[in-house]
Parts: sequence; structure tokens; C-alpha cells
Amino acid sequence: MELDDEVKRLDEEIGLLSVRSCEESAVVRRLRDAGGGCDREELVAAEAKIKETMRKLKAIQRQRDALVPPGVGSEGSKFRREQVESLLKRRFFVTPAFEIYGGVRGLYDYGPPGCAIKNNVVQMWRQHFVVEENMLELEATCLTPEPVLKASGHVDKFTDLMVKDLVTGDGFRADHLLEDHLRKVVEDRTISGEQREKAAALAERADDLSAEEMDHALKEWTVKAPDTGNDLSNAYPFNLMFATSIGPTGLVPGYLRPETAQGIFVNFKKLLEFVGGKIPFACAQIGLSFRNEISPKSGLLRVREFMQAEIEHFVDPEKKTHPKFQAIRDQTVCLYPRENQLTSRITREVTVGAAVDGGIIDNETLAYFIARTSSFVERLGLKPEHVRFRQHLENEMAHYARDCWDLEVETSYGWIECAGLADRSAYDLSNHSEKSNADLVARETYQTVQRVEVLEVIPNKGVLGKLFKREAQKLIAYLEGMEHDRATELQSSIQNNGGKISIDVPGHGKYEVTADMLKFERNTKSITGRNYYPSVIEPSFGIGRLLYCLFEHVHYSRPEDETREVLKLPASIAPVKCVLLPLSKNAQFESALQNLQTKLGLEGLINRIDDSGVSIGRRYSRSDEIGIPFGITVDFDSLNDDTVTLRERDSTKQVRGPIDLIVQAVRGMVDGTMTWATVCEKLPSFEAGTELESKE
Repeated sequence: MELDDEVKRLDEEIGLLSVRSCEESAVVRRLRDAGGGCDREELVAAEAKIKETMRKLKAIQRQRDALVPPGVGSEGSKFRREQVESLLKRRFFVTPAFEIYGGVRGLYDYGPPGCAIKNNVVQMWRQHFVVEENMLELEATCLTPEPVLKASGHVDKFTDLMVKDLVTGDGFRADHLLEDHLRKVVEDRTISGEQREKAAALAERADDLSAEEMDHALKEWTVKAPDTGNDLSNAYPFNLMFATSIGPTGLVPGYLRPETAQGIFVNFKKLLEFVGGKIPFACAQIGLSFRNEISPKSGLLRVREFMQAEIEHFVDPEKKTHPKFQAIRDQTVCLYPRENQLTSRITREVTVGAAVDGGIIDNETLAYFIARTSSFVERLGLKPEHVRFRQHLENEMAHYARDCWDLEVETSYGWIECAGLADRSAYDLSNHSEKSNADLVARETYQTVQRVEVLEVIPNKGVLGKLFKREAQKLIAYLEGMEHDRATELQSSIQNNGGKISIDVPGHGKYEVTADMLKFERNTKSITGRNYYPSVIEPSFGIGRLLYCLFEHVHYSRPEDETREVLKLPASIAPVKCVLLPLSKNAQFESALQNLQTKLGLEGLINRIDDSGVSIGRRYSRSDEIGIPFGITVDFDSLNDDTVTLRERDSTKQVRGPIDLIVQAVRGMVDGTMTWATVCEKLPSFEAGTELESKE
């Protein structure tokens, strides 16, 4: 009864905090929607309030989960991490990089099957998004000069707090160490409820602690270095980018890019010209990114060098409809909206049309990419029942973001973020435009001249000239050229900041001005169009994470023999499409094998011959382990009538037919234009294959 009473009490607290968080989220959204017209101090206070409420809510949810784990937690047992990771290393899908020199954590090499699968996934992604959506594609450099990443915020903000083992010097992410320690405290029923509640609350804000707060928390809870139990150093910020110098002088600082997106943003003007100035358009980039993780773990899920596939879809902020939305409007996706996270904690199966109509997803374009992403991961082979789209809570989103969703895939590690889909508003282009003094705007030309009321800034040239001397002209020109929206924001800022404000003139620095140095007038003007910063809808995929999740989802063992492991990869993703198996190692089969290999090669079907001396059943098992979907057996009858047997990996059934028909059947199944059921209808079954399945 004591446990039931405690759970009931926690449920009541969760209910109250859930209602409060929904109300506070609505306030934050209203203030953000007001843009420059809202009181900045009021917005900051509202964001702090919802953040604190969410911390309390998550802390209590964590306490409850420690008492009665949610049902979703049991799903992890369906995945076999140890077997999967053993198979990946044993069959050389991946291997620790530089292993003969001891290796380096967070760096992995892809072996032949892993490399082939990764390339096939990238090719499928490119076909699904770039080709079918008629996107542009860009290849920017990995080396990035410091000013670019300074403007994007990575130089100042892309950091984690780090601590070191004072004896060994090993580094650790401070928040992860603290969270792991506190999680054990929360789950320890021998510790008082008050202490467990305190631990849960602190764990929820571990990643928000300052260095000083982190030091205090680590000491208060007696957190030591894992494995050694040694004392830890004080926490300090560690930038996650790999720094370098460009050129022989060492005077041009740069970094290996932490994401591919910035290369698209800085080329926006050229991309816009390439499409004739028409908005919307999208540009994709596939390439390596680098993050100097403090203590990478979880295998392929957290590495220091990884492949990203990102899309930047540029759209008019006032017109976020999508021309192809009606085609996917009735598609059902699994959503985990923020309201559900705060209340029922269950997902919702809903059509994207209903999600947009009901205000769950902010706009059509974002919803369109969520639907397309759902289709992509299903084609990839991920199990739909272990895939969801989780909406960011208000306190998780950047102040400029309109709406954000993560593609999450369940594995033995829990729910893993594999892609992010965000409406980043106009933040990126406006920021780069301001810092680089480049005009990264689009223009809408009106069909007829329009008379509109605009707010203009009238600088007091006399006062500004005396104060700023020769620099005054730069400020005056900037103020006189200011458009309506920016002038409105400036007026609001001056009113909300006691008549004093700092104005940042792109390329020329900041100027401190007061209300008496300028005035605002409303005038009517004839205009032929408008300039605007496009909003950016950004789907961003981590290819390595998708690959690992795929490996866990497609791995299983034959029911009759636990040691016979299979990767149920889609044929289009498989590293090799077909294995060629002579019945025995006999020179008589060589000509037939070469003929078959040539025919498959002409169809673009990657194949391999396995003529090792082991039984054909054992050779089947070896090909199953690396996900080869089809096997063709050449026997003595093949030498007489040019027929062969075709085995399908998942059913282990076989059919027999002429070589040309078998090759075309494999081609069709790899392309997706034919199914195994169709092949079985056209070609006779080959029952003798059952005895060949034996490993003996």
C-alpha cells in the first residue's frame, strides 16, 4: 500500500504540473509570436518560468518511473545489443579506427559491408529527397574559417562542461557523470524519499548548471571518476569543435565544421540566383561533420567524425504552405506532441493533415518533411512500431525557433534521436547577413504598385555628428535605410529599455544611442515589392545513427538455431545483392559461375562467389549474417540446361529457372518492381533446398 500511495501522490503532482506547464507554454508561444512587439523582459521571465516548471515535472516523472517503470521501457529487451555489436565487428561492418595502435575512442572505420550499406543508405536518401523533391545539392568544405562559426554561435556556445580524473587525466562530460550518479540515487529505495526527490530534481537540470554550480553538485553528491574512483577536477567549458589553422602562417584560425548547414547558408545568395530568385527552394548537402566529444560512448551513436545529410528549405515566412502537401495529407505518422509528453505520455497516430489543422505541427512545409521522413525510414527497414516524432518542449527550443521535432528510433539504448526537423525562422540568414554585411535576402515583386504605411527612422544628424564624428555617416545611412519591420523592432526596443539602446551596424560595430537622437514617423509610400529574410525548414539526418538503429531492427536468429544470425536488410540496402554458390568446389562450375557473374554485373547487381569448401548450408548462413538477400546455386544440372536455383534469405525457400529469368527476378526484387511472392508464382519451387539449409 505504501508504494501505491506514493505513486498516487506523484501522479497528482504530475497532473498539476502538467496543467501548469501547458498554460505557461501557451504564454511563451504568444510572446514569441508577437516578435519584436513583445516585452523582452516579460518573454525572458516566461521562458524561465516554464523551464523551472519542466524541471520539476521531469524530476517527479523520474521518481515515478523509478517506482513503476513505464511500459515502453520493456521494449528495449526486444533488441540484442551484444549480439549485434559482436556481429558488426566479427564480420567487419565496423572496426575501431587505428586498432593496431590501440585505437582512439569515438573513431570508427567502416569495413566492406558497412561501407556498402552506408553508401546505399546515402543513395536512397538522395533519391528520396534530392531527386524526387527536385532539390539543389551543394558540396562545401569541411574546413571553416572562424568568423563563419562565430556568426553561427558555435565558437561561443558549442560547449560542454568537462571534468578530469585528477590521477589519470581522463576527461568526462560533467553533466553525464552527475546524471548517472543521481539516477542510481533515485533508484535506491534505501535512501530517503526527500533525498531521492532532490536527486531527481537536480538530474533534470544537470545540463543547465554553470561551472560553479556543477562543482558544488559533484562535491555535494560525492561523485568520483568512473572505474577508478579518483577525485575529479573542477568543471570547465570545453568547445566541441576541432580547432585548426588554415595556411602556413597559422594566422587564419578555423575549425572542422560541426555541421554541414553553414555551407548552405553562406552560399544562399548564389543559390537564389541559380533558381532565378524564386522562393521556395531547397538545397541539400551530404558530408562529414566533426565534434570533439569529451567521452564518446554507445558505439556508433556518439562519435567524433560522422556523416550528415541535411536539407535547408527556404520559404517565405508568410507563406509556409507546400505545393505537394495535399499528396501526403492523409498519411499517418506517429507523433509525440509536447502536450502528450506533459500529460498522458503516450504517442498519437494521426494524419499530417489533421496535425496541421489541429495546430500540432506548425505549418504545412514542416509537416510535409515529417511525412516524407516517415516514408524514408520505413523504406530503410526500420520497424514502424519503434519509430516516433517527438516535439520539442518550449524550454528545449531556441528563442528563434517556431517548431521542432526529432525523429526518434527505439533501440537497446532507449529512444535515439536520428534526425531533427526544425522551423528555424529567419535566424540563420539574418545573422550571417548582419555579421558579414552581405545582403542575404529574397525579394517578392508585387503584381501592382501598392500604397502602404511604413514606419521610418529619422536620425538627428546634428546630435549624431557631434557624438560619433566621422563614424556618424555609417550609422545615419543604416538608420535611413531601415525597413518597416526592423524600424518597428527598434522603436519597441527603445521604449522597453528606458530610451537607450545599442545598435549593431553590420560591418561597423555597435553604437549607443538614446531616444533624443532619432524619431519615428509613419508615412505612406508606393512600393513595388518587399525584401525579406526567408525562413528555413531544416531536416537534418545523422547517417551513422540511422545505420546502427537499422542493424538492431533487422537482426534476428533463426528460430531453430540461435547461432544462425540474420540481418533482414531490404534488398536495396544490402551490401551484396546476390551470393553465387557452386554446389562444390569443382572446376566444372567455373565457366557457369563466370557467365552468371557477368550477367548480374551487366544489370548493376553487386555479387560475390563463395566457393569455399564448407557445406552449402554453412555458406548460406555466412551470407545471411551480412544481409545478402539472394543466393544462386550452380549444380551439375546447370551445366546441362542453363538453369539454377534461387534462394530467398528470409523464407529460405528456393525456386529454379533459366539463368536469364533468375537474373531478371533478382533485378526486379532489388528495384522493388517485383516481390518474392511474384517470383514464386512464375517459377517452380525447388524442394531439395530444405536439406541444403543444414549447417552440417
